[in-house]
Amino acid sequence: MSKFNELEIRNELRKAVKDLGFEEPTPIQKKVIPALLNKNVDIVALAQTGTGKTAAYGLPLIQNLNLRNKKVQVLIISPTRELCVQISKDVSTYAKYLPNVKVTAVYGGSSMEKQIRSIKNGSQIISATPGRLNDLINRKAIDVSAVKTVVLDEADEILNMGFKEELDAILSGITGDRQTLLFSATMPEHLMHVAKKYMRKPLNITAGKKNTGAENVEHHVYFVHSRDRYIALKRIMDFYPGIYGIVFCRTRRETQEISDKLLNDGYDAEALHGDLSQFQRDIVMNKFRNRHLKILVATDVAARGLDVNNLSHIINFNLPEDLEVYTHRSGRTGRAGKSGISIVIANLKEKGKLKQLEKTLNKKFTKKKVPAGKEICKTQLFNLVNKVENVKVKNEEVEEFLPEIYEKLDWMSREELIKRFVSVEFNRFLNYYKNLPDLIEPEDARKRFAGNGETNSFTRFFLNIGKREDLKPVRLIGLINDLTGIRNIPVGEIEIQKNFTFFEAGAEFADLMLKAFNKASYKKRRLVLEIAGKPKKGKKKSGKFSTERKKGKRKKQQIFFN
Repeated sequence: MSKFNELEIRNELRKAVKDLGFEEPTPIQKKVIPALLNKNVDIVALAQTGTGKTAAYGLPLIQNLNLRNKKVQVLIISPTRELCVQISKDVSTYAKYLPNVKVTAVYGGSSMEKQIRSIKNGSQIISATPGRLNDLINRKAIDVSAVKTVVLDEADEILNMGFKEELDAILSGITGDRQTLLFSATMPEHLMHVAKKYMRKPLNITAGKKNTGAENVEHHVYFVHSRDRYIALKRIMDFYPGIYGIVFCRTRRETQEISDKLLNDGYDAEALHGDLSQFQRDIVMNKFRNRHLKILVATDVAARGLDVNNLSHIINFNLPEDLEVYTHRSGRTGRAGKSGISIVIANLKEKGKLKQLEKTLNKKFTKKKVPAGKEICKTQLFNLVNKVENVKVKNEEVEEFLPEIYEKLDWMSREELIKRFVSVEFNRFLNYYKNLPDLIEPEDARKRFAGNGETNSFTRFFLNIGKREDLKPVRLIGLINDLTGIRNIPVGEIEIQKNFTFFEAGAEFADLMLKAFNKASYKKRRLVLEIAGKPKKGKKKSGKFSTERKKGKRKKQQIFFN
């Protein structure tokens, strides 16, 4: 069986599938569809996000409906309202040539009365989130007496999001000869208990290896200091000019903060998290699906059910607490036979987690260096050249304007014209990166102190400005570059406090920096740069000077900071 038209599904379903451009079933569809068409069997199916699970169970369930009966016959339970709505739309699309098939989406955050009216008008299939479904069943708004099939889509996430109690209530309340279908990307132990409790000798189907990522996804890791995560994120995005992907963050607050920063820095990005209203979420998701947004910054929960193909990159701004979530994240790229890249921005403390992930995925992470400014500028330049080379010229529309254009540009040579043309876009990146040093990997920046305030390659400095002057790591590095006139002075750890800052810089540049900062000012404040003592082990951070009286005068001692 290699084509949809070879499946034993009715002509109306074949026609709908053909309209969608589907010709060959995916691996999970090849295994699940015949099994559901030929017999009433429980199924546990393991497959990654985006492998066609909805069609795998949706097509045979539509075919098996009793179209003369308007009662609810199928319940499809999913973890989030986004996925619930997406499943409802997909199943309705498959059934578009069968007008008697009705599908209703049932989820929180929307009018319950409207959902109840739709169910009473006759819906054989309900796509629902666990909380709202359980509520409507308790209210007697949904009659489950005729339910023959229950589908748990992304079942691992249903449990991870805390819906175990609602799921138990729903499954326990549906008696009789019920078919249960469980679809999941991973199979943790608590999900196995659900399968044993509510399923009857299920047929186990796996598309790919258990709990592993998609085969055509590359996994890259960039090691940086925690303070440099955002800078690294920007450089990675700049290095991939055609990026279309999702940046995953752990919390709603972090998601909004990163999104705001990207937007302020001129990137085409917006946030998606639980604090947004359903209306706001729909707007953001539609913009992203239509590629009006290049970057979506999202929490794992908010991104569930966001069914978007052709994503080039997934970027993990932080690794998830539950490493199995990484499988879901990375599985959002590399779909439909296309390749994709899943990126992790990590610090050295996360090396252990990455090793665990490698065992789970059965894949190695490729260690990458954060792109240097010169690399980024080169990539952006050739991206612009490729755009010009491949642009479709509308000869008729542009013809009437050419004489004036030729006349205006006649004074320029071919070489001069090319230089000016590419500089229109290229200058923006060149101006930004020309004075910024490359990001130093943690292994290179963190050295043990050898004594007298110096490391094996770094000297520790005290500077008399800090957060009160709105000093940021990037601005500090800019100050060093501007005042010394040298771009690539290595900079190590930076600790910015309210009224002062400690930082490490290349020891061979110590005298030059002390001289360069002398008599310099920042925001009308005279700068004071001094060599600081090494931190004392076991001491807490402190920004206070210790002083002593000597011959009636206060003498400033070295400051120790850990």
